[in-house]
Amino acid sequence: MNPLFDLTGRTALITGSSRGLGHAIASGYAAAGARVVINGTDAGRVAQAAQALRAQGRTVFEAPFDVVDEAQVRTAFEALDAQGVEVDVLVNNAGIQLRKPIVELQLDEWRKVLDTNLTSAFLVSREAARRMLARGKGGKIVNIGSLLSECGRATIAPYTAAKGGLKMLTRAMTAEWAAQGIQANAIGPGYMATEMNQALMSNPTFDAWVKDRTPAQRWGRPDELVGTAIYLASSASNFVNGQIIYVDGGFLAVL
Repeated sequence: MNPLFDLTGRTALITGSSRGLGHAIASGYAAAGARVVINGTDAGRVAQAAQALRAQGRTVFEAPFDVVDEAQVRTAFEALDAQGVEVDVLVNNAGIQLRKPIVELQLDEWRKVLDTNLTSAFLVSREAARRMLARGKGGKIVNIGSLLSECGRATIAPYTAAKGGLKMLTRAMTAEWAAQGIQANAIGPGYMATEMNQALMSNPTFDAWVKDRTPAQRWGRPDELVGTAIYLASSASNFVNGQIIYVDGGFLAVL
């Protein structure tokens, strides 16, 4: 392995990593040498995902907590501290989707999507960065944005607002922490074949639209985010700050 991309000695917390994109990233990090911390709200699912990686000989920790609950986030980091687990790579991946026209949206629905997709990144990054700054060794923060960090679609206003906000939060992190050796960047996945998108993939009209609109003419695979995620967590990206890299099969490159 090229040492620039070797994650040996690093410890990565990936939120929402018991399945989907988060689990693919966690698996990729572990294969690149990192110790990984699996997170999710379902402790049983977290344990199952962790055990699957341990069976491959990986070093894995479990941190079941709700990323939108400030007290749970704080307690989870204190528990990692007590175990001597120093998170120097954080991936803010946890997210949800809600499809409804703006005029039908309820305030609690809006807030739930914003809290899960945006506020959670603030809460978890704050705890991680406090520790990175105190240790004085820098660190890496990777926020999982979306195509919707850059463009809009009908019926997903809160998701679009959250992912656009996450792009700007990434830049704010850079403004505050880059001088202390923390690189904050983001990944903007295109339409990926995940559990969250299963209903869309099963809809012939939407499936055809995605394939026609994407130059690669297909849905992306979760494992196709891994290379970019490793790059942003590794020494190869030490002078990359405040960027969002779109992994979208060319979606944003064409009209």
